[in-house]
Amino acid sequence: MHKSSEVAIGDVIIGGNQPLVIQSMTNTNTLNTEATVAQTMQLVKAGCQLVRITAQGVREANHLAVIKKELSKKGINIPLVADIHFQPKAAEVAARMVEKVRINPGNYTDKRRNKTGFSEREYGLELEKISERLFPLIKICKEYGTAIRIGTNHGSLSERILFKYGNTVRGMVASTLEFVEIFRDFGFHNLVLSIKVSHVPTMIAANHLLVKEMVDRSYYYPLHLGVTEAGAGEAARVKSAAGIGSLLATGIGDTLRVSLTEDPVQEIPFAKKLALLYAKEKFPEKMPVSYPDYFKKETSETKSSHSSYPLVFSSTPTANTDFYQDKDRFVSKTGQSIQLKPVLSTEKMPVMKFSYSGIKEEELLIRSAVDCTLAMEKRKIAGLWIENGNPASVIKCTALSLEILQALQLRFSKTEFIACPSCGRTRFDILAELQKVQAALPHLKNLKIAVMGCMVNGIGEMAGADYGYVGVGVGKVTLYKGKEIAVKNIPENIAVERLVQLIKSNGDWEEEVDKTAGSL
Repeated sequence: MHKSSEVAIGDVIIGGNQPLVIQSMTNTNTLNTEATVAQTMQLVKAGCQLVRITAQGVREANHLAVIKKELSKKGINIPLVADIHFQPKAAEVAARMVEKVRINPGNYTDKRRNKTGFSEREYGLELEKISERLFPLIKICKEYGTAIRIGTNHGSLSERILFKYGNTVRGMVASTLEFVEIFRDFGFHNLVLSIKVSHVPTMIAANHLLVKEMVDRSYYYPLHLGVTEAGAGEAARVKSAAGIGSLLATGIGDTLRVSLTEDPVQEIPFAKKLALLYAKEKFPEKMPVSYPDYFKKETSETKSSHSSYPLVFSSTPTANTDFYQDKDRFVSKTGQSIQLKPVLSTEKMPVMKFSYSGIKEEELLIRSAVDCTLAMEKRKIAGLWIENGNPASVIKCTALSLEILQALQLRFSKTEFIACPSCGRTRFDILAELQKVQAALPHLKNLKIAVMGCMVNGIGEMAGADYGYVGVGVGKVTLYKGKEIAVKNIPENIAVERLVQLIKSNGDWEEEVDKTAGSL
């Protein structure tokens, strides 16, 4: 295990041997002092140790001083983080007032110019221009002792990076490290890094590569972990556990945020549970990592023994079970029958069985998501079987199996929803809108729908979604088909109906039948 350097965020130390630090972000209007102070206090009471507040412009950046003063009056001195997009000047203002500033490399460069390519000279000139823009911020941060998070998000990479690397893991890592090298050239090391993606396997791969590249360069700055736009409810928690927890279990990560499209206070209990289970001081001997038993499917049928995605197994039948145990065999709802024979872990396409012993539901969710992610990281499987030592938990375990397989992009049993957690830039009730969209579109198993609160988390951050539902102002929604605007500025009260019409008009409405469920 490589140890990161320590970075001070006010009186909170991140990295090294320090405990994991839990973060969240307000979703109030930054200029609404009363609401932002009240929500910050709620987050602190819940156990949040760093609070991020959006500063989308100079006015909001200046207002951070007012918020900080009001918090101090109430005895709250938690370090604050200013979230910056597009405006370097806002970062320079905020850096004088808060303990940390978060910038996104993809938003800190020129806007897209639809260039078809960059010569080596042009590429170098772009880096020089970025360096010149960053210098005033670095100078201020040195003077005020302010830390900086270089926060790279999938889908918001610069035009230059996209030309050279594409929208890839390597592109995200390269974008992050270019900024690191600029800061290092100016002798600034008070850095925290993050690479966030809504696609869990990509998020994991990017963080592993980032660590490798840093170690190869003989430095290792603290990492902030998060699965961005995870959405709401159990699916979002499974995604977050799979991404964040599996990295923590391998010794990667110093601070974390569970990004939920819910009241941000609801993020904290789950984040605390992750931090408790996979605390750095437990690594590696005391980590609660379980390993599966391996089985091979055997059948006397003449049909192929392969399905197009992993099947779900259980000891008794449930709505989500493909095959359930019946004495010494497993049967499907259609009467097909197989046997599971124990095999070595080297089996190419095994059925994996994870056995737990009556643990509580939240811990079961976290541990099974982490264990499955670690076990499936570099191999394909034929099936998944999770049990918790109690017949009453079978329904929960089979539902979890499908959530985990979907989080890892191995099997889609329902619509995939990507949704930002909202912040002070959002001008509509994104949780309510997400719930409306989810209620209308739960059955489209092969579609990804993004619900975003503003244009910052619009087309870029919903990379990979088939359709986008983006709040662009009070009561206004813009719909996307892929990366292209389909309908602009729809009244919010008819936006879901128009999204359904858009999906139907593109021939994507028909429900995908799960043809392989219960088949051999």
